[in-house]
Amino acid sequence: MIKIIKHAAITAVAASAIVSVQANASAEYTLRFSHFFPEVSGPSKELFQKWEEAVERESNGRIDVQIYPSSTLAKPPAQYDAVKNSIADVAVAVQGYTANRFPLTQIVELPGVSQNAAQGSCIVQSLYDEGLISKEYSQTKPLFLFTHGPGGIHTTNKEIKVPQDLEGLRIRRPTAVVAKLLEGLGAQPVGMPAPDSYQSAQRGVIDGVALPWEGQYTFRLNELTQYHTEVGGLYALTFIMTINKSFYNRLPADLKKVIDHNSGIEWSEKAAAVFDDLDAKGRAQAIEMGQKINVIEGGAENPLWKPVLYQATEEYLDELQKKGLPSYKVYARAVELSQSACK
Repeated sequence: MIKIIKHAAITAVAASAIVSVQANASAEYTLRFSHFFPEVSGPSKELFQKWEEAVERESNGRIDVQIYPSSTLAKPPAQYDAVKNSIADVAVAVQGYTANRFPLTQIVELPGVSQNAAQGSCIVQSLYDEGLISKEYSQTKPLFLFTHGPGGIHTTNKEIKVPQDLEGLRIRRPTAVVAKLLEGLGAQPVGMPAPDSYQSAQRGVIDGVALPWEGQYTFRLNELTQYHTEVGGLYALTFIMTINKSFYNRLPADLKKVIDHNSGIEWSEKAAAVFDDLDAKGRAQAIEMGQKINVIEGGAENPLWKPVLYQATEEYLDELQKKGLPSYKVYARAVELSQSACK
């Protein structure tokens, strides 16, 4: 079987031409899988390529998965629309990269909801399976949802021990929810996808980043940030892997079963395991490099940090409730899951 892994340097037009010439003749369906992680990264190798292998194996080669890493087909904020608009057949997207589109899902990002990727992924997948957030995904067919591990604050030149240390610092933020947290702490949030963070930090455009240890490792930010602050439960970003509805509906029943088998909580758990493992590697790398890690006692419950973090939580939930969304119901269930089924 000829495998074609697209690189960011290949344009979408050129990539399509290559596929048309070299496509696997034995495959009945070619599935274009888009994501923004580097091809050599852990998520790409240990999660997305494993999914590719499983689908091809279980379909006996009738589905040929072609992976387009490094935003080859679509920029990070456009991954979900790439699937909706049939630019890609499957994509991995960060819900918070498109503000106000998945507001109930982003409740999982809030402080104190999850402590690691395993817990966060269990919570967000359960909320979807229970129908509490499923209406936000009517334009595509979700395969599975997951989160990364606990987000931290990583700075280039200033050590962060208390919220006041963040005053005026330009910190990369992934989503509007995290921006609200950083603003409350006195920082100046700068919105950008994770792949853009390295160059911005290198050029001094930002003073630091909000990322999990996995992101520090995957996007090489440990090379530039020498100070790290862990506030347990600060936030956790949500992700979705989703498939184009028309592509899925064209499949015969037996191939739909292959896609269905490689969906849901089992793959959410696999994703979580990959991200938690990469968190450990990212943290170990920073220690090996002799960098400073401040662990905030009590995490998001610390009395110096809690007032700001939970004020941001209340403001977010209240804002959604006023729009007619059941934000407090979803939040209550997320917390309940964190203390029971997803503990």
